[in-house]
Amino acid sequence: MNPAGARHIPVLGREAIEMLRPRDGGIYLDATFGAGGYSRAILDIEGTRVIGIDRDRTAISGGFDLVDRSAGRLTLVEDRFSNLAEICGAQGLSLVDGVVMDVGVSSMQLDQAERGFSFRQAGPLDMRMGHDGPTAADVIAVASEADLANIIYIFGEERYSRPVAKAIVAARKEAPIETTRALADIVSTVVWPKPGEIHPATRTFQALRIFVNEELDELHLALAAAERVLRPGGRLVVVSFHSLEDRIVKNFLVERGKAGGGSRHLPEVNQTAPSFVILTKRPVTAGGDEVSANPRARSAKLRAAERTEAPAHAAAGLPAWPSLHDVMRGG
Repeated sequence: MNPAGARHIPVLGREAIEMLRPRDGGIYLDATFGAGGYSRAILDIEGTRVIGIDRDRTAISGGFDLVDRSAGRLTLVEDRFSNLAEICGAQGLSLVDGVVMDVGVSSMQLDQAERGFSFRQAGPLDMRMGHDGPTAADVIAVASEADLANIIYIFGEERYSRPVAKAIVAARKEAPIETTRALADIVSTVVWPKPGEIHPATRTFQALRIFVNEELDELHLALAAAERVLRPGGRLVVVSFHSLEDRIVKNFLVERGKAGGGSRHLPEVNQTAPSFVILTKRPVTAGGDEVSANPRARSAKLRAAERTEAPAHAAAGLPAWPSLHDVMRGG
């Protein structure tokens, strides 16, 4: 399965595969296919089968060569990873042996100026991981000042969210904000970092990217879907890159890893059996060599758990944060 030339090595890739523990005859979901690093490593184990999912058509087309070399063991699906249970059903699968996720924007997407993810490269203010739905420029054009402030504060953890939102609204009255450079310049007029701090626009760009792609909603839904499709003994491995994502994964596993619903004072109340055994009491982080080779690895955290025989827990509702649908319709 080793391709000619260099292989893409995902952040914490070795640790993720060790936790996933792929075996001959196993079926695995690479829920965020990207450059195919996890899929290649899984396919290196003889007899494995992989379903690779990505909402980015560019990532899917980039994996066609690997499909050709996999001798029928790799199937690629262009879709959101929140739909992984439906994808399994469409492939004739009721249960799988493992699910691995690398959450957030990929290095490939950041490096493509025309995708509009990075303020470091001039390009259209797009930020979509897929090829449908509103762009970041669309959101900037119609969102109210209050909605913009909430989006930037909640998803970017930007303490100057209100001044940033006010500056955006004032600037769009003069001209549409359609490029990464234009937005970065606007944010820089109201956020002044100290020497050595991150670029003033970092948090605002993060917030808009997460919001446009509904990334945190997708993660909530994908974790619950993984719980439903993993067979007993199957493993869930998630690599995240910032605190908002990691907090969602941690809380999900803590909730699913404990019994609930009753107490020793009310023994007649049925206990909810744990659906996962947590394998990482603390998140796995990258070592010094990997961080030196890839600075993005510095913020990566890996969490893993093994599915029990208990039924999946009832899915909770999504958090009450700004909704892309509501903001775009002006509600």
